[in-house]
Amino acid sequence: MKIISWNLLRLTGAAVEDVGALLGREKPDVLLMQEATQHIEALPSLVGGHFHRLSWLGRVHGLAVWSPHRFAQPRALSLPASRLPGRLPRRRAQLVQVGDITFANVHLSHGQLLNRRQLARIAAALRGKPSAIIGDFNIVGPVLLPGFADVGPREPTHFASNVVPFRLDRCLVHGLACRTADALAFGPSDHRPIRLELNIVEGWRLGTGGLRARPEHRPPRRDRLRRLYR
Repeated sequence: MKIISWNLLRLTGAAVEDVGALLGREKPDVLLMQEATQHIEALPSLVGGHFHRLSWLGRVHGLAVWSPHRFAQPRALSLPASRLPGRLPRRRAQLVQVGDITFANVHLSHGQLLNRRQLARIAAALRGKPSAIIGDFNIVGPVLLPGFADVGPREPTHFASNVVPFRLDRCLVHGLACRTADALAFGPSDHRPIRLELNIVEGWRLGTGGLRARPEHRPPRRDRLRRLYR
């Protein structure tokens, strides 16, 4: 299954025509979008297919998924948020199943402790299904999530202030194998789309197993910062 994920850069980045052109060139099975505005809802009128956008409270943008294949209504998953003054509205992940694979479309927080907590919440929600967490992680450095492998492209996908390279756009998989992974040209956004070919690993039995990342499966630990999150 061919997957593309792209942070569109809200109102100033990729327009619906740019997204349609990408779909025409690449013909993916699933396109996951971050910072997708209401204008992107016109995508099916340009290229057909099936579409769903998850808006964020207090934001002009949200998460969106497109596929030429029918899929059930995606589910919104609320993620841990900071309790510090001036915090941004709570972020949500978009969970969508296409075929036998469940995708978590994400745009995580910038806080490096917080975004890893958000990943743990998503992993727990996937409940051992063949799955992929894909999108803009806003994470610097390695991601250690038990039961998941980082298979995204090993190259920068964003340049802070057009200078400092970061690999912000990533893909973590569970029960899946990745045949290829690379990053495409930026286009009108400040993030490069990432492109992957994923398939269920041989011998995987649907509906069995469990994610070791589920909180109840981890040993208790003291965390003085826990009171800052919910």
